[in-house]
Amino acid sequence: MQQTRNSFTGKVGFVLAAAGSAVGLGNIWRFPYLAAKYGGGVFLLVYIVLVITFGFALMVAEVAIGRRTGLSAVGAYRALDKRFSFLGYLTSLVPIIVLPYYCVIGGWVTKFLFSYAAGQGAQMVQDSFFNNFIAQPVEPVLWLCLFVGATALIVFLGVESGIEKASRFMMPVLVVLSVAVSVYSVTRPGALAGIKYYLIPDFSRFSPVTVLAAMGQMFYSMSLAMGIMVTYGSYMKKDTDLEKSVSQIELFDTGMAFVAGLMIVPAVFAFSNGDESALNAGASLMFITLPKVFADAGTLGYIAGGVFFLLVLFAALTSSVSLMETVVSIFRDKFGWGRKGTCLLVTAGCLLLALPSSLGHGVWSGVTIFGMNFREFFDFISNNVIMPVVAFVTCIFVGYFIKPKLVEDEVLISSAFRRRRMFEVVIKYIAPVFIVLILVSSLLDALGIMTI
Repeated sequence: MQQTRNSFTGKVGFVLAAAGSAVGLGNIWRFPYLAAKYGGGVFLLVYIVLVITFGFALMVAEVAIGRRTGLSAVGAYRALDKRFSFLGYLTSLVPIIVLPYYCVIGGWVTKFLFSYAAGQGAQMVQDSFFNNFIAQPVEPVLWLCLFVGATALIVFLGVESGIEKASRFMMPVLVVLSVAVSVYSVTRPGALAGIKYYLIPDFSRFSPVTVLAAMGQMFYSMSLAMGIMVTYGSYMKKDTDLEKSVSQIELFDTGMAFVAGLMIVPAVFAFSNGDESALNAGASLMFITLPKVFADAGTLGYIAGGVFFLLVLFAALTSSVSLMETVVSIFRDKFGWGRKGTCLLVTAGCLLLALPSSLGHGVWSGVTIFGMNFREFFDFISNNVIMPVVAFVTCIFVGYFIKPKLVEDEVLISSAFRRRRMFEVVIKYIAPVFIVLILVSSLLDALGIMTI
C-alpha cells in the first residue's frame, strides 16, 4: 500500500532539521579534541576546506537521491539501480547501530544537566563522580530511558508537528547558548593562549594525518553515509532550493563546530595552564575536565556548567531524533507500517540494543571485543568501517552508474547548480581516494599498526 509521504513545510524547516542532525555530540566534544590534537588553527583550516568540497558533494548527492525517489535509503538506491540494493541495506545499518549507543551518551548528558540543576557542581569536580555514575547498573539506564523517551516523543509526532517544530525551537536556542558559553570561555584568565592556538594556523604542525583526521570528523559531523540526508531529502519539497539548503547546512554545522572549539579549547587551556594533554578525547573531556573548568569560577561557573550541558542536551537530541527518524522511515518504507506503531517498535529495540553499551562500563566491563567495550566497538564498526564503505560505494554509484547528471538534474529543478563542476570532480575522483585512505588508516590505527 502506497503511503502518503510527509514533508517539511519549506526550506527553513528542512535546513533546521538537517542542521540539527549534523550538529550533535561530534561538534561539541569530538571536534575541539581533534582540533587540539592535530594542530589547532591548521586543523580548522583543513576542515573548512574539506567541508565546502567533499562534504558538499556527498551531501548534495544524498539529499538529491532522497528527493528524487521520495524514499529512505533502502528503497532509494534500489529504485535508481537494483544492482545497488545492497547499498541501501548497508547504509541502514549505520543509524541502527549508532542510535542505541548515542542515546547512552545522551543519557549521561541528561544526568549532568540535572546534577547541575540540583546544585551538585562541587561534587562533579571529582574524577570519581563520572566514573562511579557510569559503572552503576541501574541509574545510567534510567537516564538512558528518559533521553530515548524524549527522542521518541518528537519522532512519534511526525515530520511537521514533531521534528520540524522541535528543530525550529532547539536550533536557535542552541546558537544563543553556544555563543553565551563561548564568550564566558574566551574571557577566562589564561584563555588567550588557547584562542591563539585554535585560530592561528601553524603550518609546521600540518601532516597528512591532519587531513585524514579532519576528513573523518567532517564525515561524522555532517551525518554523511548514515541514510539521514537521504531520508530528510525524501521529505524535501521540489521547489526548495537544494544547493542553497545544503550550503546553509554546511555553514551551520561548521559554524557550530567552530564555536564549540571556542567554548572548550580556551577554557581547558586556561584551567590547565596551557597543557594540551588536558584536551583528552570523548567522555574524559566533557564529563571530567570541563566540570573542573566551570568549578574554577565558583557560582558563575556552576551556572555556566548547567547552561553548557543544556546546550549539549539540545545538540544530542536533534541528532538522536534524526537517527531514530531514519530508522523509523526505513521500516515504514520496507514494510508499509504506520508511523506510531513503528516508532514504538524502534524505541523498544533501541533500549534493548543500548543496554550492552550502558552496562559495558559497569557490570559488563570485563567483556571486550578486540580490546574495546561494547560502546567503543559499536562506535568503531559504524564510524570507522561501515560509513567509509558506504561513502565510497555511494561515490562510485553516483559517479559511474547513475552518473552525476541525475543528481545535477534534481538540483536544477529548484535552482542553478553553481558548484556543479566541483561536484563532478569531487564525487568521481577526489572523494573515493580520500575515503579509502580514511578506511585504511582507521583500520591500521585500530590494529595498533599506525597511530592516528
